[in-house]
Amino acid sequence: MLYSILPEEIYRLSEGVVSENRAAGRKIATAESCTGGLVSAALTEIAGSSDVFLAGYVTYSNEAKAAMLGVDPALIAAHGAVSHEVAAAMTSAALERSGADVAVSITGIAGPGGGSAQKPVGTVFFGLATRGTAPQTFHQSFGANKTRAEIRLAAAIYALELLLP
Repeated sequence: MLYSILPEEIYRLSEGVVSENRAAGRKIATAESCTGGLVSAALTEIAGSSDVFLAGYVTYSNEAKAAMLGVDPALIAAHGAVSHEVAAAMTSAALERSGADVAVSITGIAGPGGGSAQKPVGTVFFGLATRGTAPQTFHQSFGANKTRAEIRLAAAIYALELLLP
């Protein structure tokens, strides 16, 4: 029997992320907003994750993004916290501050409120960077018809998939 606080799908995915990054000799960092630490929790649910997981930054507020990661408040004001630009800045900062080899970031609107016509509930931006490369960003729409929990879990799964080498 699997003993975990996580759904089995996320547990198995996290096992793969830890195992494959260990084999690749890569250290991981995360910078999370709308997932509130779910990716970090998923990674640390795996025994031996300390071999690969260095740090997780939960920066839910704009102030925390600025204070903990050094994201420029002007960047947030210009593009919004839920944007390619902020996801890239969060990823770069997590990579730099942690000393990791790869970092992922997540920033989005989990709902049920907070959405707009341009960025509806379910909109999530991700950043991914490896040491020595510019961050890539990705955008997913997980759908306004999903619950907050479903959006957050879908975003965590997507971020974990990004961390597979």
